[in-house]
Amino acid sequence: MREDKQKILDLLLPTLQATRNLEDLVSLIYDPPIEIVIAVFRNKSTKIANVAGDSGTAMIQDILRQIV
Repeated sequence: MREDKQKILDLLLPTLQATRNLEDLVSLIYDPPIEIVIAVFRNKSTKIANVAGDSGTAMIQDILRQIV
């Protein structure tokens, strides 16, 4: 089964926004060619998470480690 990583991010976003640490998170964008996730914040800053080769659950773990 091929996972839809952007769909996983779309479902994860409201959960992260409900936390104190990431309440200012506006979007999570998956860039498939280079396998990164771009986290965009209310103040227009961004953080990048490398998710190369990750399964859906590993991607979630990597995002949390790299943007919090």
